[in-house]
Amino acid sequence: MTTAQENARPQPRAGILDIEAYVPGKSAAPAGVKLHKLSANENPLGASPKAIEAAREVAGRLEFYPDGSSTRLREAIAEAHGLNMANIMCFNGSDEALALLSRVYLAPGDEAIYPQYGFLAYRIAIMAAGATPIIAPETNERVDVDAILAGITENTRMVFLANPANPTGTYIPFEEVRRLHAGLPKNVMLILDAAYAEYVRRNDYEAGVELVAGAENVVMTRTFSKAYGLGGARIGWMYAPTHIIEAVERIRDAFNVTATAIAAGTAAVRDRAHVDTSIAHNETWLPWLTSELTALGLRVTPSVTNFVLFHFPKNGRHSASAADEYLTARGYILRRVAGYGFPNALRMTVGTEEANRGVVAALTEFLKS
Repeated sequence: MTTAQENARPQPRAGILDIEAYVPGKSAAPAGVKLHKLSANENPLGASPKAIEAAREVAGRLEFYPDGSSTRLREAIAEAHGLNMANIMCFNGSDEALALLSRVYLAPGDEAIYPQYGFLAYRIAIMAAGATPIIAPETNERVDVDAILAGITENTRMVFLANPANPTGTYIPFEEVRRLHAGLPKNVMLILDAAYAEYVRRNDYEAGVELVAGAENVVMTRTFSKAYGLGGARIGWMYAPTHIIEAVERIRDAFNVTATAIAAGTAAVRDRAHVDTSIAHNETWLPWLTSELTALGLRVTPSVTNFVLFHFPKNGRHSASAADEYLTARGYILRRVAGYGFPNALRMTVGTEEANRGVVAALTEFLKS
């Protein structure tokens, strides 16, 4: 054996080390201060008590494998949304759906498009499949359909569209989504990421159910991590044409959704009252935060979600970085979004009344310092 062989070690395939790992938001506060975690767009009211109880019941039977088809959960989702259960597939978070779709439909030499400020998981999924990510510029922090269509080439196989978007919180009317779909070649898949759909209260918005039902190249993904308050359970799902379900089924892990997640998700989707209460809380505090932050002289990107993106002056000591340090020291954990192209902005989850008022009070003090 040569020296080179002795020193050799397994190597990642080409392109893997070019991927920048996803970095979650902070989740800890300094010792001695109360933690208000506002960095991950979690439900400030928590999960449904019925979901918690359902998970506890399953905890006594953890020696058994879960139902590999997530039957009860799919039944509950189908019932709640009026969908065909056969066209629903559940996942360990919606990120798994995005990753598996990319693995099945993308290959080296292919291209996939996502908007300029799109969720960073898209880029990771595309590159992990060996394909090339193409970024479509946005206009005023809003998805630009014409820019996406301009990026289409003969190598394009997939378009990712979060509507509403993260981290901006903006959305495009569904007529624009339909225009985008109409402009795509039939062999290009449109993935509609509707993680924040429950929070949107606009007459011109749709999550994508009807478009999926009438097309062969559209998939809608959803999550239980936001309005349902089940981020820790990791539950996502997709609604897709039968041929896409059948293809993804071939590589999906047999038991990709845990028994506790299936039980909690089933109970959560049927507890409509808890979801309605969560949405009502957001409808009260989203406009309040927008108004208060604007009154402080900060620019707020208009949001239809459960978070706000707000921007600090480009010059001077009152930067996003300094504000983040100031807030963290007082227990308010927000999200830095420099990795998304917003080096001087913070993203804040709509929290409890105490957290919302506390952040505004702390920022008032910070901006006066």
